[in-house]
Amino acid sequence: MRSTAADIAADVVRLLTVKGETVAVAESLTGGLVAAELTAVPGASKAFRGSVTAYATELKHRMLGVDAGLLAQRGAVDPQVAAQMAAGVRKALGADWGIATTGVAGPDPQDGQPVGTVFVALDGPVGPDSGSAGGGKVQPLRLNGDRAEIRMESVRSVLALLLKELASEQTGNERAQDTERNGGF
Repeated sequence: MRSTAADIAADVVRLLTVKGETVAVAESLTGGLVAAELTAVPGASKAFRGSVTAYATELKHRMLGVDAGLLAQRGAVDPQVAAQMAAGVRKALGADWGIATTGVAGPDPQDGQPVGTVFVALDGPVGPDSGSAGGGKVQPLRLNGDRAEIRMESVRSVLALLLKELASEQTGNERAQDTERNGGF
């Protein structure tokens, strides 16, 4: 069975807490839903720095540092915009990880993109000490459903993208420590 956004958010908060790392969220089409899922997890304050809901295109530039020329040329629904949103929120809010959502939830197309076109992105630590390739990753999505379904699947997808990166980064030693903390299972 597929994990729910709430299950994934709980795993993300747990792994970030174990690692002593933090996350910040930049949201467009999801309008705060990613932040809501993360902060619904007890203990989220140890890992969640905050979020910027930049629904208006100019706020993506002003608040998150997305290149104004890129926004003018391609619009807000673009993989590079998603990547710059994730990097921008990570920097602006001083987090180890930044994640972002941008896309078209409907009912109408936007920036020449059809309903269901979504880009989720993450930006994370890079370097020999991080144990991760880190840097930026963007995942394009083509989602079906109504506005609410597209938004919720975008939330699930961006959290899953971060969880996959955090889980692949965890070394055997960290797994052993995590197991000890959680009663040996």
